[in-house]
Amino acid sequence: MLTSSKTQRLAPVLAASLALLGACQSNPTTQETTATTEAPKADTTAAAPAAKPPLSQPLISNIYTADPSAHLFEGKIYIYPSHDIEAGIPENDKGDHFAMRDYHILSMDSINGKVTDHGVGLDIKDIPWAGRQLWAPDAAFKNGTYYLYFPVKDKQDVFRIGVATSKTPAGPFKAEATPIAGSFSIDPAVFQDTDGNSYMYFGGLWGGQLQRWQKGAYDANAPEKEPSTDVPALNARVGKLSADMKHFDGPVQEIKILDEAGKPLLASDTKRRFFEGGWMHKYQGKYYFSYSTGDTHLLVYATSATPTGPFTYQGVIMQPVQGWTTHHSIIEKDGKWYIFYHDTQLSGKTWLRNIKVTELKRRADGGIETIVP
Repeated sequence: MLTSSKTQRLAPVLAASLALLGACQSNPTTQETTATTEAPKADTTAAAPAAKPPLSQPLISNIYTADPSAHLFEGKIYIYPSHDIEAGIPENDKGDHFAMRDYHILSMDSINGKVTDHGVGLDIKDIPWAGRQLWAPDAAFKNGTYYLYFPVKDKQDVFRIGVATSKTPAGPFKAEATPIAGSFSIDPAVFQDTDGNSYMYFGGLWGGQLQRWQKGAYDANAPEKEPSTDVPALNARVGKLSADMKHFDGPVQEIKILDEAGKPLLASDTKRRFFEGGWMHKYQGKYYFSYSTGDTHLLVYATSATPTGPFTYQGVIMQPVQGWTTHHSIIEKDGKWYIFYHDTQLSGKTWLRNIKVTELKRRADGGIETIVP
């Protein structure tokens, strides 16, 4: 969810945005509650050369959305994205301009079907302990209850992860009074294994504050960014969830991501090391942990024989998209695999994004083919 005003790469916007206006009309959205943000408008302030058609079109255009966590619930695809807004805050490496305040929940019957916007599923004002910045969420279902996991800064401006519950996948969700004990940083992703155990993967560098937790507690004086020397990279965290899905069942541990020689990836290896946006899925008995490399703008993956690793780096899932951030989820539907992701086709601004979906293809050995947006 981070951006850098120094490294932002805006791909051609005008041609793609104008082409999109007709395309979005062919994939209409309906909305059960009134949207709280003005509909996106194309950025036409600068001329751009002709661009090739985008890989896919935005799923929804009445609001800006990002960080899509997709799940199959009740026979439908439910998507839990961030809801981007124009907050008027200058860009910085801490991501203060990502000042989101609520979540809209989306659903669709099929990959190419109509998208329904169910309106606000959770608002920051209804989270008792929240301060600001309601970033990328995820969801899960167990024992008749739907769980929405969310990162938000508390009133001391420290990111924690909370949980809210609902009896329906579309919400509304009611937040617990306190964050999950032992949680920190951003980007929760909950994976439910075939043996019934559930795990939460989380963490993000720079504005995600992961680098400030290396001493076991939040260190406000720690550097803003991760180490740049040849030391092992900081990695995502994983915690097994309790039966009630509201607590960690045991200590949180750091994931290990290794190179082909079995050595830890280094902090200087910015095209392979973990940055943010972790996601877990399972294919033919193997665990696939995928994530964003942040300032090098790749989606990559590593595999393991267990859900907690260690994981061995395998390759690139998706080359850089338009905009600075990249964040995804992966699901199987009707025998095919799909990746949900975002870019900035609608706005041309890296903090006003739009979610998309495209097919994920595999080689015969289970490896993932690289996608070029």
